[in-house]
Amino acid sequence: MRKLSIFAMGFAMLAMAGCNGNKTEETMEHKSEIQLKVEEYAEVTLTSDLINGLSEKEKQLVGVFIEIADVMDDLYWDQYFGPENRKVLDTLSDPAVKAFAMIQYGAWDRLGEEKPFVPGFGERPAGCNFYPQDMTPEEYEALADPEKESQYTVIRRDENGALKVVPYHVEYADRLAKVDSLMGVAIELAEDKGMKKYLTERRKALMTDDYYKSDLAWMDMKQSKLDFVVGPIENYDDYLYGNKTSYESFVLVKDEQWSNDLAKFVGMLPQLQRELPCDPKYKPALKGAASDLNVYDVVYYAGDCNAGSKTIAINLPNDERIHQTKGARRLQLKNAMKAKFDKMVVPISQLLICDEQVDNVNFNAFFSNVCFHEVAHGLGIKNTVTKGESMRKALGNQYSNWEEAKADICGLFLTTNLIEKGEITNCTKEDAFVTFIAGILRSVRFGATEAHGIANMMCFNYLQDNGAFSRNEQGKYVVNVEKMDAAMRSWAAQILQVEGEGMYDFAKKYAAENGIVREDLQKDLDLIGLNNIPRDIVYNQGLKALGLAK
Repeated sequence: MRKLSIFAMGFAMLAMAGCNGNKTEETMEHKSEIQLKVEEYAEVTLTSDLINGLSEKEKQLVGVFIEIADVMDDLYWDQYFGPENRKVLDTLSDPAVKAFAMIQYGAWDRLGEEKPFVPGFGERPAGCNFYPQDMTPEEYEALADPEKESQYTVIRRDENGALKVVPYHVEYADRLAKVDSLMGVAIELAEDKGMKKYLTERRKALMTDDYYKSDLAWMDMKQSKLDFVVGPIENYDDYLYGNKTSYESFVLVKDEQWSNDLAKFVGMLPQLQRELPCDPKYKPALKGAASDLNVYDVVYYAGDCNAGSKTIAINLPNDERIHQTKGARRLQLKNAMKAKFDKMVVPISQLLICDEQVDNVNFNAFFSNVCFHEVAHGLGIKNTVTKGESMRKALGNQYSNWEEAKADICGLFLTTNLIEKGEITNCTKEDAFVTFIAGILRSVRFGATEAHGIANMMCFNYLQDNGAFSRNEQGKYVVNVEKMDAAMRSWAAQILQVEGEGMYDFAKKYAAENGIVREDLQKDLDLIGLNNIPRDIVYNQGLKALGLAK
C-alpha cells in the first residue's frame, strides 16, 4: 500500500490545483474522455414485478438483505482497492472521474484492459489488497503457514515486517459484527424453513470462514421465493495466485414459471455429461442429484458482482466437495440478462451481423446460451487424470481462464445438442450460433485482461481460425453453421483435455498467444464504440427503485 499511498498524495495535490482553476487543456481533454466512458454504461432501474407476489415479511426481508449487501459492498472496496486509496476518491474534483471510479470500484478501467484513469495511480496491483504491495515471490514461498493459500485469508505484515496470515473474519471483524446482527434479524423474519436454515448456517460461516455447512443448506433450499447470495465467493481478482475470494451479494426473487420450464433439464445432466465431445476419461459419471436450474429477477447487486460488467447468471457453490455429492445450483438472472440483450446485443447485431442472419439473434437463444454456460461449469472433470489432484490446483492462475472458456463453448454445445433433441424448441441451432457470436462481440468489449475476457478471446480466435465465421463485403459477420459446429466440438475437446490433464504450461502459453484482441476485431469494436452502443449497464437500485421505500 505504501507505493499507492505516495501516488495518492500526488493526486491530492493535482486535485487541489484543479480546484484553484489551474485547468490545462490536457486536463479538460481528460475530463471529456472520462465523461464519455461514464456514458458508455446505460442506466437501468433494477426492479421486478415479482416483488408484488411477496408476503409482507418477505418484503421486509429484502430490506434487511440490502443492508447486509451494503456491508459486503464496503468490504469489497477494501479488498480490491484498499481503504487508504478510497480516501483519495473523496478528494476528486472532477465528477466524471469520481463517477467512473464508483462504477469500477477503483482507479482501473475493468473493461479497458484495467488501465489506470485516476491521475497518480499506476498499474493495478496483481494481488489487489489481499497481499502487501511490496511482497516478493520469494517471501511468499518462504511463508510456512499453509493457510496462506486459503480462499479466506489475507497476507499482512507483522510489527517486525514479516509476512503473516490473517483470516477474513479477523481482518474484517468490525463490519462482520454488523452483518452478524443483521443476519439475526433476517433469521427472525424468514418464513421459509429452508431459507431460515440457510441464513442460520451462513451467519455462522461469515464469522468463522467455514462455508461448507451453509453451502449445503443453500443447496437444499428449494421452495423459497427469495434467494440471497452473500459472502466471499469468486477468486477472479487475485491475479497473483488465484486463491483469494471477493465479497459480494445478490438479492433475488424467483420466477416460478420460467424455473418450472427449466426443471426438466436437471434430470438430463448425466446424459449431457456423457455426450460431451471429448475422450471419455475427461467426463466421468456425473454425481449430484440436488442440482437445479432456476430463473430469478435480481433486485440488488453489491460488491464484486456489481463492479464493472454486471453478472447475469450464477453457478454456485464453488466447493468441489459439494459438486461431488449434491451438484450445483444455476441461477439465471432474467431481468438483468434482458437489459443487456436489449441495450447491447441487439444494436451490435444490427451493426455487425449480416442481413441474412441478423434475425437469428434473439433473446431465447441468448438466454439458453447463458443458461447452459452455467450448466457447463458443473460438467467435465474436477480432478486430473494424471495425478488425481484438483484441476483447479493443477492449472493454478490459469484455472479461471480455461474454466470460463469451457463454460463458453460447452454451454453452446449443450444448447445446440438440446435443440437437435427437440428439448429446446423456441430457437434454432443457427439462432444459437449467430447469437453466440453476437454475444462475444458484446462481452469482449469488457476487455481481455481477466478470466472472462481471455476466455472470450480464446474462443473467438479459435472459431475464426477454423472458419466458423467470416466477414462479407460489407464487413459484417456471416456464420457457417457446418464449420461452426465442427469448430465448437474440437475446441471443447481441447479445453476438456487441458483441464483433464492439468496442462498448466500449455494453458499459460496458449492463453498468452490467443487470449488477445486481434487487429481486425479491434476495428469492429472501435466501430461499435463510434455508434455509441453501451458497453455495459449501471443500476439505479434499492428500496425506492423496488417501490418498497417508506
